[in-house]
Amino acid sequence: MSHAKRTVQHLDCRSKRVLMRVDFNVPVASGEVTDDTRIAAAMPTIRYLLQKGARLVLCSHLGRPKAGPEPKSSLRPVHTRLQRLLRQDVRWADDCIGEAAEAASRALADGEVLLLENLRFHPEEEANDAAFAGALARLGDCYVNDAFGAAHRAHASTEGVTHHLSPCVAGFLMQKELDYLGKALDQPQRPFVAILGGSKISGKIDVIMQLLGKVDRLLIGGAMMFTFARAQGLPTGRSLVEDDRVEMAREVLAQAAARGVNLVLPTDCLASTAPDGSAPSRPRRIAELASDEMGVDIGPESVQHFTEQLRGARTVLWNGPMGIFEVEAFAGGTMAIARACAALTGATTVVGGGDSVAAVQQSGLAERFSHLSTGGGASLEFLEGKVLPGVAALDDEVAS
Repeated sequence: MSHAKRTVQHLDCRSKRVLMRVDFNVPVASGEVTDDTRIAAAMPTIRYLLQKGARLVLCSHLGRPKAGPEPKSSLRPVHTRLQRLLRQDVRWADDCIGEAAEAASRALADGEVLLLENLRFHPEEEANDAAFAGALARLGDCYVNDAFGAAHRAHASTEGVTHHLSPCVAGFLMQKELDYLGKALDQPQRPFVAILGGSKISGKIDVIMQLLGKVDRLLIGGAMMFTFARAQGLPTGRSLVEDDRVEMAREVLAQAAARGVNLVLPTDCLASTAPDGSAPSRPRRIAELASDEMGVDIGPESVQHFTEQLRGARTVLWNGPMGIFEVEAFAGGTMAIARACAALTGATTVVGGGDSVAAVQQSGLAERFSHLSTGGGASLEFLEGKVLPGVAALDDEVAS
């Protein structure tokens, strides 16, 4: 799949209705947005289009409404925050399709914005229903997708609508995601080091196999390290192990050796008897893990070794925390890796996956990373080498 897509800079949008898919799937509590990171991430594209005189129609999903409209999933709180961020009035449509929404889109003047109610209030959105996509397309004259976080879904607003509108281009956020993730995979400066964490090898096996053919070093932390430990005949205590993936872990180790990739596994861990932090924890060599203990983070020896492996790296790709980082007592390994990546000079550092991005933001070091991906599932599928329907549907950039 070509990662080079036409962008908003190719768009002649003055006095045209631009239907723009954004990712405003943000946390809301008591009717207020509690984290507007994703809304802010779309601002460069929104402001650019408004400065060019576009008539902007924004559409997004929020949450997972089960059967039609439900108040807790309304985009109304997003509308309030969007007006504050844009410092201008934003019009509102109570539905994302239909006569009222179409009339509201036609009433827009140059430089005005309309936000539509939650796309997923219609089950036809996720079903990529052709009639629904057509109804959505009637709100625009052309299409921009800036929602990388939803690009791995073939939904009406990400894929179906592109069959009805032209041109269909990428926003700045989408372009940035494709540039950083694409270059890390296709044109990495070396040494190229990947760090993978998280709980399950089954969720990362395709990424691991894809990266084995590309990286110089692969560092593995998180609970999935214990499936590898089991594959090496080491004790795992009560740690999370995927028994049905032990043979797969052996295959990964064999593949790494055959390809000359330095696959680095932790030698110690933080051990505890309770994953919620209610019991004491202490560093343990994995070979000495007791039967009633579980590994909840990588240990100090492994932190030091991982930090040494990162020194001199020119490209770093990080996906997944090193331990149960949401429990403060078990966040040390993940935070240490964040500091080690942030300290690199002259390196491209890319973080993908919701948990690792959240950890970097908690560390206060976000500005020292090259790119924090806004798409958890989308970035994972991209790294697996899968075609993202929302990206494939956009117009390819024509080589001059």
